[in-house]
Amino acid sequence: MDEDTPLLVIVDGANVVGSVPDGWWRDRKGAAERLRDRLASDGLPGRTDPVELVLVVEGAARGVASVPGVRVDSAPGSGDDRMVELVAEAAGRPCLVVTADRELRRRVTELGAEVTGPRSVRGRHLRDTAP
Repeated sequence: MDEDTPLLVIVDGANVVGSVPDGWWRDRKGAAERLRDRLASDGLPGRTDPVELVLVVEGAARGVASVPGVRVDSAPGSGDDRMVELVAEAAGRPCLVVTADRELRRRVTELGAEVTGPRSVRGRHLRDTAP
């Protein structure tokens, strides 16, 4: 893999959005859009090197559009299964999965990905932007 290839960051949209009890369940698509927009504006906090951000959404959040800086992947079924597929497709490339889901963490680390929790991308103002 080319050393200039940016880190692939796969964000578990449902898990990150669900980590803050701000009423996200009333508008799952809107909550995913707010997360996408914050990721597009803030990137991955604490990192200055380029990253490729992929936000995986599922269920009622499907249909959220990609924006510059964030590719949105609408999982046709399980979001967890789609994230595992993305990690497998990126074999040999540095990969970071953002989730608190223990089983997903196990599955992606077996494929060589690193993991971090929702706080790494959630930021303090995710709650501030909720309706």
